[in-house]
Amino acid sequence: MTNESSVTDPVTDHLPARGRRNAFPPAQWLRAYQPQWLVKDAIAGATLAAYGIPVSLAYASLAGLPPQYGIYGYLVGGLFYALFGSSRQLAIGPTSAISMLVGVTVAAMADGDPARWASIAALTAVLIACMCLVAWLLRLSSLVNFISETILLGFKAGAALTIAMTQLPKLFGVNGGGESFFERIAVLGGQLGQTNLVVLGFGLVCIALLLLGEKYLPGRPVALFVVIASIVVLSITPLAGSGFKLVGALPQGLPEFRLPGLRIRDVDGVIPLAFACLLLAYVESVSAARALAQAHGYEIDARQELLALGAANLAAGLFQAYPVAGGLSQSSVNDKAGAKTPLALVFASIAIGLCLMFLTGLLANLPNVVLAAIVLLAVKGLVDIGELRHVWRVSHFEFAISMVAFAAVLVLGILNGVIVAVLVSMLLIIRRAAHPHVAVLGRIPGTRIFSDIERHAENEAIAHVLTVRVEASLLYFNVEHVRETVWRKIRAASEPVELVICDLSASPVVDLAGARMLKALHDALLAAGTAMKVVAAHADVRDMLRAEGLEDRFGHIGRRGSVADLVDEFQSQGDIADGPGVAPQATT
Repeated sequence: MTNESSVTDPVTDHLPARGRRNAFPPAQWLRAYQPQWLVKDAIAGATLAAYGIPVSLAYASLAGLPPQYGIYGYLVGGLFYALFGSSRQLAIGPTSAISMLVGVTVAAMADGDPARWASIAALTAVLIACMCLVAWLLRLSSLVNFISETILLGFKAGAALTIAMTQLPKLFGVNGGGESFFERIAVLGGQLGQTNLVVLGFGLVCIALLLLGEKYLPGRPVALFVVIASIVVLSITPLAGSGFKLVGALPQGLPEFRLPGLRIRDVDGVIPLAFACLLLAYVESVSAARALAQAHGYEIDARQELLALGAANLAAGLFQAYPVAGGLSQSSVNDKAGAKTPLALVFASIAIGLCLMFLTGLLANLPNVVLAAIVLLAVKGLVDIGELRHVWRVSHFEFAISMVAFAAVLVLGILNGVIVAVLVSMLLIIRRAAHPHVAVLGRIPGTRIFSDIERHAENEAIAHVLTVRVEASLLYFNVEHVRETVWRKIRAASEPVELVICDLSASPVVDLAGARMLKALHDALLAAGTAMKVVAAHADVRDMLRAEGLEDRFGHIGRRGSVADLVDEFQSQGDIADGPGVAPQATT
């Protein structure tokens, strides 16, 4: 007799775990771990560490923090994500957009105090963890879907330009300055005459090497090679005296466990900052995780990702780092290096920890212009010109929405840009829900099936009958639009309408306002000599209509009738209505 508990289902193995294993995914992937994966995960972890160290140094400068804070985020963030994450290849660490968001926002809160700056950044990470836990408990993972990809497309492009403008002064070897995007452009333009040509040339060479590595050595730690080469060059040549600003030696050792030195009440604006970071982190993490899962034939658990992201950010906040997220670029490095499970993140954390303990002194001669070059190459991927062109071709309206988010980031800054992007997403959803499509149906030739006559001109219109289908739920905020649209279509008819059939098959919900609108529409049509019937209502909708007394007006509201049945009944009787019907009128 077969022991069913030992049988592995090849289908369910690719699905997110449920029950007790859901909150601790290692219980799922460890039981299926294969010995040959250990070497692959180890190599992927070492590769990810080699990629993450220089990138995290650069991102920490974006956040206005000492360079080691970025490395700490990679070290502890990935380690704690591995305990709770449902993705097997996602890599966790600082990202460009979140680093920039933290940097520009905390600057106004810290009053130039580096210790306060670090405490606010850590507090933000802890707040994100708390928000993630609340969202996980309340099962709010689906709320992120309300932020459209179109909005994110414009937001990322605006964030990329904003980030680039903070790095260009480093590339030109000038001080830069300014608070807003356009102010930074003006300041940089005024300082171009002071450009340090040696620094600029060095930075351009680094960018060229990074571009070549991206093209010919994808997934390899090219940035680490550039960092090492630049340190060697400045250590053995006189270039260090040419005006280069250096990173300096990093503190040796692992990060200490430390509670943020501030409380929420001590920092105005930290909650909106944490919420904006959470939105960015969750959207970016889940998008990257889904793409990787699809490529490898398994599924992630979007709700579980809230718990994992919360754990990663809690660790970051308690170990001297700042908010972290799953990024597509670092995850691609992890994936292409051969990662099979989150154990690769554990190996990456071990490698980073060893570097912090023994190799930090080697970074003393690392020039800041190299970090600027790394950031500039990283944010290049945030601007998807091909997708923007596609959106323009498909929908000018969606493109305009994307440009609203783009402009909001440039004009208002990244934090306010996030808020505007969320508001625009919400308004777009409300607009669409408040103006559902009301289709006029015609008979498909030779059948008893009715479909949208505007999309299928060959459909047959039924004389003196107007059949409409509301392609959304009938709710309090859209009933006026539906009522006015039905009247407009009646007036636009080519002949008097004697029967209006309302097909509710595409309306899964009808609230009290919707039921009363149907009642008022029936009474108004009847007063004009036109009958009205409803058909194909769902079970809950039928209950609502009956409770509101509409069966007394429409007759029996059953589940078996169809539009074709009502049309046959009308045609057999010749005229259901008591009067001549509503005559068509000119529309305005």
